[in-house]
Order: sequence, then structure tokens, then C-alpha cells
Amino acid sequence: MKVTGAALSFLPLCRRLLPSRLAGLSVALLKATALEIAILAGHLLLYPSGIAQERRSTPALPPPDTAHLPTESKPPVVLLHGFIDNRSVFVLLRRNLAQHGRHQVESLNYSPLTCDIRAAAELLGRHIEEICERTGSRQVDMVGHSLGGLIARYYVQCLGGDLRVRTLVTLGTPHSGTRVVPLANAHPIVRQMRPGSPILTELAGPAPGCRTHFVGFWSDLDHLMDPLETACIDHPDLLARNVRVSGVGHLALPVHPAVATGIRQALDTAETGAEAAAQADGLTVA
Repeated sequence: MKVTGAALSFLPLCRRLLPSRLAGLSVALLKATALEIAILAGHLLLYPSGIAQERRSTPALPPPDTAHLPTESKPPVVLLHGFIDNRSVFVLLRRNLAQHGRHQVESLNYSPLTCDIRAAAELLGRHIEEICERTGSRQVDMVGHSLGGLIARYYVQCLGGDLRVRTLVTLGTPHSGTRVVPLANAHPIVRQMRPGSPILTELAGPAPGCRTHFVGFWSDLDHLMDPLETACIDHPDLLARNVRVSGVGHLALPVHPAVATGIRQALDTAETGAEAAAQADGLTVA
């Protein structure tokens, strides 16, 4: 990514006034902030297009001349947005997945008036059952951004969703709670995302036999995660690994092409158990 205009003139000044390590961090933060602003502006333009639920359709059968060819069966991918957002945030990720062989991709909306993660997770479960019945698939893969990842995790971990969700990828999800913007506590669902909330305490409890494979993407420049590591999945009973993303902020996680590549690799990985958990992955976005 290139930073142009007024922002560019500050880069030499940062390098002169700050130690090299801090200057590097400041430049990275400046770039990430510029990218966040650009993404926010673009998303505001797309937001109206994602207010309504997308139309559902039964997957078409393969053409007769290719029906005999062996194909690798991939489950549908379900995308779930974050707080005060809608499915339009996944326009680029959805296109990226489709270009790489994931033709059954569905983006779900939950109401911006949603006030309880448990209720949203129950609604998600009904959507997943409908998708499996309509597509004939036994399982789905899921990608949840921010609050969407927490809703999906509650469904998987506490409502038996591990039977339906093969892999759950979370992007900037406050698994251990975030302390950012204390004034937002007026909203009940924000209170549920605070450290030590009853719902996060419930998620920290035992989850023996959970079959879903978790992958948590977290950014070292995520301004909505406090502390940053709260976006990591840390639970002894879960098959989980975490991917550190360097160079982008919260809004860029479901948008950046390099992150999309990491998501595709996570969905296509068949690792389970200790082998997956032992991996220490990192993704640098320049």
C-alpha cells in the first residue's frame, strides 16, 4: 500500500524524531490508519446494498459433460459480520473465495438491534440448518468478523454447532473481551464483550469434545482490541491456532487480499488436534 499526499510528508519527520524501532511502528500505524479511513469511506458507500438479506438459491447441478469428473467436495462458507454492520463488509472476501473455487458462499445479516449474543447464536443455528438442508451439505465453514466471530463461537461451543461447523475463522474477535470505548457500555451487547462478562466466562468454561477447528486472526494494529491479544483463541479444549497479522487495522481484516489468502488457506487446511495447535503462524501485510 502507498501513502500519498500530506501523510507522506510526515514519514521523514517520524524517522528523524523517533528511535528507529518507534519510527517504524509510527510509519506502520500511519499507513494502517490511512487504510482504515479509506476502507471506512468505501464501506459507507456499500453499506446500503447490504441491509437486506441476500436471496437464497439452490446450487445448480454440474453440466452433464462434467458430472463424471471427480471433484473435491467443499462445504458452503457462511460469513457473519460485526457490530453495527451488515453483509456488505464481505463483498471483496466473497469474490476472492469464489475466484478460488468456493462457489457456495452466503453472507448472513443479524439485526443491528440485536442485544444478546445467545439469541443471535440461536438464530444463526437456524440459518445453518436451513443452509445445510438446502445445499445438501452436512457441514459448513464459517468466517466471523469481530462480534460475528463471537456469535459463531457461542453457537459452536455452547449450542452444539460443532456438529455443523467444520472450521470457524474469526477476524478481530474479542474472545477474552475488549476494554475499548468505555462509554459504549450503554449497549447491552457491548457489555457482553467486556472482560469477565457472564457470556465470556461461559465461553471460557470446559468444552470437551468440541469438533470444530478454530483459526483466530488478530492484528497488532487493531484499534478496537484492548488488549490486542484478546483476539486470540486461548482455550485448552478447543482445536485452535492463531494467526498474527501485521500492518493492518480492524476494518481491513475482512477486506485485505493478503488476509483473504490466509483465510482460504485456513479453510482448506485439514489439520486437526495438536498438529494445528502447535503451529505459530504470522502474516505481514506491507
